[in-house]
Amino acid sequence: MDISEIRAQLDGPAMLTVAGLPFPKLASGKVREIFDLGDRLLIVASDRLSAFDVVMPNGVPGKGVLLTQISLWWFAQAESVMPTHLVADHAAALRAVLGESAAAFAPRSMLVRKLKPLPVEAIVRGYLAGSGWKEYKRTGAVLGHELPAGLTESARLPEPIFTPSTKAAEGHDENITEARCAEILGGEIFEKVRAASLALYALGARVAQKAGLILADTKFEFGTDEAGNLFLIDEVLTPDSSRYWPREGYAPGKSQPSFDKQFVRDWLEAQPWDKSPPAPVLPPEIVQKTSHLYLSALEQLLSS
Repeated sequence: MDISEIRAQLDGPAMLTVAGLPFPKLASGKVREIFDLGDRLLIVASDRLSAFDVVMPNGVPGKGVLLTQISLWWFAQAESVMPTHLVADHAAALRAVLGESAAAFAPRSMLVRKLKPLPVEAIVRGYLAGSGWKEYKRTGAVLGHELPAGLTESARLPEPIFTPSTKAAEGHDENITEARCAEILGGEIFEKVRAASLALYALGARVAQKAGLILADTKFEFGTDEAGNLFLIDEVLTPDSSRYWPREGYAPGKSQPSFDKQFVRDWLEAQPWDKSPPAPVLPPEIVQKTSHLYLSALEQLLSS
């Protein structure tokens, strides 16, 4: 899809349900609905928005389309590093599966191979922000990675670091060390995941730089087939899974304006809310800003 086609998808109410699809539902995630098609899965991105691992009561119109189109664009780039979960001839195969529902659902859907997801999220940080910055202030390190003294918020790290977390079906994910991750995955798969994550981050950082963006950090998810081969799955390098900053005006020593959900988190932090469901309703200006930032990120990437 080009930008004009994507823009046309952003009008109207947020899509919070996937009623009408005639497939058995396998699971509902914070954002995505997953349907079982036998040897394949259909993943449909809703317009739900989550923060602090809680789904907000109101969504962002078109967000699922934006996330899917950003992911599809990045999956095409990622093929140079490793195989992905997308089926061959994805666009045509997706239209064939959806049939008469293609116009409504294809822009927010992915048709993928059925793989076994690994039970960790593979997080790579190139800059000191978020929970990494908070831990560094306390300990001078981030999950076992010793860092130079005197770094400031948003500082570029000497080299990207791999800081995985567990994947919680409910509640909050837990940040873990590389050693703990190796225990969970086994040494051989851990090394492949770590190497792939760092290579994908390097690719993302290079492409983002050309688009006038800084990729501060991101998370990847991986799955294996029956032969144990590793694939990139889920979403990739979207504003939901990544922290993007504009390169122009970047200055360490403070928080940066971003194309991700940080401003949503900041608004929520200022509310009398304990980060447990139910979350407060997002005001219209926060919803509109989210849509604008996600679209701006996609526009910059596609124009690079």
